[in-house]
Amino acid sequence: MDNQRGAKTKKPVNRGVIALIGAALVAVLFLVIFLPIYFTVIRPREQQSSNEGSVSGSGPANPSSGDDPSKPVETVSGRLLRGSNGSTVTKDDGSTFIYRNEFDGFWVDDPQDPFNNDAQPNSWTPALNTSWKWGVDRIYGVNLGGLFVLEPFISPEIFQRYPEANDEFMLSEAMAADTARGGLSQIEEHYNTFITEEDIAEIAAAGLNWIRVPIGFWAVETWPGETFLVRTSWSYFLRVVKWARKYGLRVCLDLHAVPGSQNGYNHSGRLSPINFLAGPMGIANAERALYYLRVFTQFIAQPQYLDVIQAIELVNEPLAGELGVEPLNSFYTRAYEILRGITGVGNGNGPFIIISDGLQALSSWEGLLPGGDRVGVDGHPYFAFGGVNVAPIFTPAEDNLAGGTWPRQACNTWGPTFAQSRGIFGVTVGGEFSAAVNDCGLFIRGTLNPRSFHPQCPEYDAWETYNDTMKEGLQSFITASFDAIGDFFFWTWKIGPSIDGRIEAPLWSYKLGLEQGWIPRDPRESVGKCERLGATFEPFRGTFTPAQTGGDPSATIAPDYLASNPWPPTSIININAPIEFLPRYTNTAPIITLPVPIYTGAPASATEGLDGWVNDNDTEGGPAEAAECTYPDRYTPDPAFAPIGPCPVGFEVA
Repeated sequence: MDNQRGAKTKKPVNRGVIALIGAALVAVLFLVIFLPIYFTVIRPREQQSSNEGSVSGSGPANPSSGDDPSKPVETVSGRLLRGSNGSTVTKDDGSTFIYRNEFDGFWVDDPQDPFNNDAQPNSWTPALNTSWKWGVDRIYGVNLGGLFVLEPFISPEIFQRYPEANDEFMLSEAMAADTARGGLSQIEEHYNTFITEEDIAEIAAAGLNWIRVPIGFWAVETWPGETFLVRTSWSYFLRVVKWARKYGLRVCLDLHAVPGSQNGYNHSGRLSPINFLAGPMGIANAERALYYLRVFTQFIAQPQYLDVIQAIELVNEPLAGELGVEPLNSFYTRAYEILRGITGVGNGNGPFIIISDGLQALSSWEGLLPGGDRVGVDGHPYFAFGGVNVAPIFTPAEDNLAGGTWPRQACNTWGPTFAQSRGIFGVTVGGEFSAAVNDCGLFIRGTLNPRSFHPQCPEYDAWETYNDTMKEGLQSFITASFDAIGDFFFWTWKIGPSIDGRIEAPLWSYKLGLEQGWIPRDPRESVGKCERLGATFEPFRGTFTPAQTGGDPSATIAPDYLASNPWPPTSIININAPIEFLPRYTNTAPIITLPVPIYTGAPASATEGLDGWVNDNDTEGGPAEAAECTYPDRYTPDPAFAPIGPCPVGFEVA
C-alpha cells in the first residue's frame, strides 16, 4: 500500500487546507492530552474542595476518593452515600433525618456497593473493615430485645390486646383467630415498626458498637402445632443487619428460643415445662435446635456478612440448674463441631461462638471446649430477681455520688466473677443486665404476675418525676455495672408503651435512660468506676490465648474430650426409659436455605456467590420424623410415655 500510494501523481499544495489540518491536529492534541488531565486530576480536586465546604451538590459519585472515608460523597441525584455528624440520611422510603453523632462516627450507604464495610460508629471502635481485637477492643453493646421474640414487659400493649396470652405461642394463636385485626400480620407490623433505622443510628450515636439480636427458631421454620409467625422475621433481621452495616455496628445473632423451650420462661417462646434436653422429646427438640444453628451459620458465614455478624449465641439461658451441666456440655460440644465443620477455624472463618452460662456461676463452665476456636461465655447478672432489697439509691456512695450501696455492690458482686472467667475460660461477655435493682414495672415477671409487691415500686416506676439525685444514683449504679462486667450488652434498647401510652418498665430501656439522663451519654465514663468506689476485685489484665481469639488456625479440641462429651448425652432428666429409646429424627428432609436480600441497584458482581449456604460440602438433609418412631407432644411432656425399645434412627451432620 505504501509503495502504491507513493507512486501516485503529486498534486499542487493548497496552503488553506494545510492550515485547516493544522488546526484540527491542535484540537485533537487538546482532546487527547488536556481533557484526561482535567477529568482525572483537576475536576476531582475541584469537586473535593466543593464537597469539603458543603453537603449539597450534584457531582458524580466517587465513594472511594480521598483519604477520609467519612467525607460526604453524593450520587447524581444529590443523595449522600456517607456522612458524619449533622449529615442528612435518606432512607429507603425517601424520607430523611439528620444524623447526630458527637463521637466521630460516620455512616456509609452505597447502593452500588451494598456490602461496603467502611462505616465506623465512633472513634474508639474499629471500622467494620478493620479487625476486632478480642481482649483489646471493648464491647459497649445493647440488645434488641422484644423485636423478634416478643415479651410482655417489652411490648405490653400487644399483650394487653390479648389478655389471655402469656407468651408468644399463645399470642400468635390468639392473633391468628382475630382476623378483624389482621391476624398474624400484627406481629409483622411489630417487626416493621418497633426498631427503626433511626434507632440503629441512635445506638451508634450513643457511643455503642455492638447489638445482640435475639431471634426465634421460627425464623427458619415451624412444625405442625407451632403457632408462631413462620419465616417472616428473617427478612427483618437482615434489614437490621443492613442498618448495622450502614452505621458501623457489629452483630451477635442470639438463638433466643428453641423448640420445646429451653427454660420454660415466656421469652423462650412458650411458657411451659422444659422440653429441650429434658423429657421424652428432649433429644429430638435439641436436634432441631442444632439444625437451626447450622442453617443460621451457613448464612452468616458468607463473606458478605462475616464482618458484620461476628458472633452467634448457641441458645439463650438454658436452665442449667434443672437440665444439668453435662447434657448442656454435650449440646455445646455437638454445636461447636457442626459450626466449625461448616466454617473451619481461625480468623475469617465464621463467627465467634458464644455459650450461655445457663443462669449458673460462670465458673461452672471452666474446662468447656478446651482448645476450641473462638469460643466465649455469656453471663447475665441481675439484681432485680434476687429478692427484696430496699436500700436507697439516692444516698451518697463511696465516691460521694448518689447510688447508695448499689454501685459498689455491682462492682464487688460481678467484677470478680467476670475477671476470673476471663482468666480461666477466656472471652466473657455480659449478654444481659439492666438498670433495675428490683422487679418493679409492668409484666417484668410475666402477665400472670403483672405487678411487683416491692415497696419501692411507686418511686421507681414514676420515671417522669425522678429528681437529679435519683438520676445520679441510677447512673452511678449503671456505670459501675458497665465497669464490673467489662464487655457488655444492656437489656434492652427500647421498651414499648402500654395500652395507656406510657413506658412502664423504665429502667430496662437504654433509649429512655439516655433521653432522661440516667444513662451516661458516653459509656467510656464507666472505665475506672469500680476503682473509684474502692472495689476489692482485681480486673483481668492478661491476654487471651491465640485459639481463644482466632489467632491459631490449628485450634483443635482433644479427641478424648469429644469422646467424654458424646452426642446425645448419656442421660437427661424427666424420662422413663433409657436415652437410646427416646425419639430422634432422620436426616432426610430437604435442607432449608435462608433467603438472601435482592439488591436491585447493585451490579451482579457485588452479590456473586450470595446464596445463603456458604459450604456446599455440607449436604446432609434436615430433620424429619421416622415411621419407626413414636413422637409425643413436643411441648407438653407425657409422663406415661415409656417406649419399650430403641428408636432406630438418629439425626447426624457430617
